[in-house]
Amino acid sequence: MTAAPVGIPTEPIGSIPRPAALLAAMADHAAGRIGDGDLAAAQDLAIRDTIRRLEEIGSPVVTDGEQSKPSFATYPLAGLGGLAPDGVVIPFADGHTRQLPRLTAGPLRYGVHADSYLRAALRHATVPVKQAVIAPSALSLLYPQAGIDGYPREAFLDDLSAEAEADIRGCLDAGAHVVQMDFTEARLALKLDPSGGLLEQFVALNNHVLERFSAAERARIGVHTCPGGDQDSTHSLDVDYTALLPGLLRLKAGAFYLQMAGEPEPGKALSVLADHLPADARVFIGVTDPVDPRVETPEEVRDRVLAAARHLPVDRLGTCDDCGFSPFADDTSTSREIAFAKIRARVEGTALAGRELLG
Repeated sequence: MTAAPVGIPTEPIGSIPRPAALLAAMADHAAGRIGDGDLAAAQDLAIRDTIRRLEEIGSPVVTDGEQSKPSFATYPLAGLGGLAPDGVVIPFADGHTRQLPRLTAGPLRYGVHADSYLRAALRHATVPVKQAVIAPSALSLLYPQAGIDGYPREAFLDDLSAEAEADIRGCLDAGAHVVQMDFTEARLALKLDPSGGLLEQFVALNNHVLERFSAAERARIGVHTCPGGDQDSTHSLDVDYTALLPGLLRLKAGAFYLQMAGEPEPGKALSVLADHLPADARVFIGVTDPVDPRVETPEEVRDRVLAAARHLPVDRLGTCDDCGFSPFADDTSTSREIAFAKIRARVEGTALAGRELLG
């Protein structure tokens, strides 16, 4: 087993490409060829294999790889009614799109809470497990601009905030090492509304939920952002990162997981990050780029950590991947083997940097 990083923590973001057997089981289940039990068995095998391989690499913190999530964004909607398929469309740079559902009736209630994924992972892990949850700001996009008769937006946001709080709290109570709020729509908000108004709304909504937790609980809650990563493309990399960071860092979280490996001008972003880093927050810098099929070397990872350490206090620095490797279950643009190779490079490169920085 590879040695764990010396002094500098490193964590995965979340999703890892599903193995072929699981993808086949998902297709068979959707077509009615197998039942729920067979699908659950295939998911459990994939979770077990994912955690085993992460632990063999030496990852000091693991996830379930989101093996049983349909997507990082829509898992709470599984099994729910009151949804239409024609919601907000998110365009990516390569021309493909993803579309959210549209809420047609209230009240909003999550069909699935993330602690169910966490409990399944904890059965197989021997090291701490983190759990990703979707930010309430992302799910706020379900509510149509035209409104819903008998269910005003204010009531929707109250219900959404309560469900998002329950999603996070359930994971904390179940023993998550940290709960990671996925806020990938942050940079997209500036693309949709360059005035910053939409981003301000998103930050306010997310803080409305985060403020429901104690300081000790918020120390175990982190926020992840990236310019989207799906089918080797992004939705908002063309938006100036430095315009996002000051607003993003107003979130009342104990950690921030920030895309940086794929950033065109990382030094510029790191400088702004250093100027706005909240007191006591730890920042995990992305040192591997899941959108790039080339596997980084440990030495490249080391150098990215050293570059970040020129701007940030080492005792508040960590590393991560820029984003998940397969945030939507059907994304096979990155192979499972490449994902694990990149994770190994992150773990080994972070250890190299730790030894150089801390001895």
